[in-house]
Amino acid sequence: MYGDEATIRRILTELGDTWAVVGLSSNQNRPAYRVARVLQQFGKRIVPVHPKAETVHGEQGYASLADIPFDVDVVDVFVNSDLAGAVADEAVAKAARAVWFQLGVVDEGAYERTRAAGAEMVMDRCPAIEIPRLN
Repeated sequence: MYGDEATIRRILTELGDTWAVVGLSSNQNRPAYRVARVLQQFGKRIVPVHPKAETVHGEQGYASLADIPFDVDVVDVFVNSDLAGAVADEAVAKAARAVWFQLGVVDEGAYERTRAAGAEMVMDRCPAIEIPRLN
């Protein structure tokens, strides 16, 4: 288990409402598009992070986490496991309070580094599934 219920609840309710969604583009057929919409419906501000830097769901996009000119609380990662560790490291460098790897995204080394840096982390879970369960 890469995220106990207490950690999931803490990330979703206590660590802040600005979520950078890495891999989010305007492609409506991608899971990131739908998950970001759910996050918005539950009061989260989403920040699209994708090389195209597109505006998605009314929010300006950025090409990288480093390009975001304000703090982010949580970094939600929609890239494959081979690339996810580098994103987790960027999230720590950005001083994000938590990193969330989506379903199917696992990197145990990244998990250990992120936790050692003091940030919360879950892997192989989806906030769009978890957030409605909080009620």
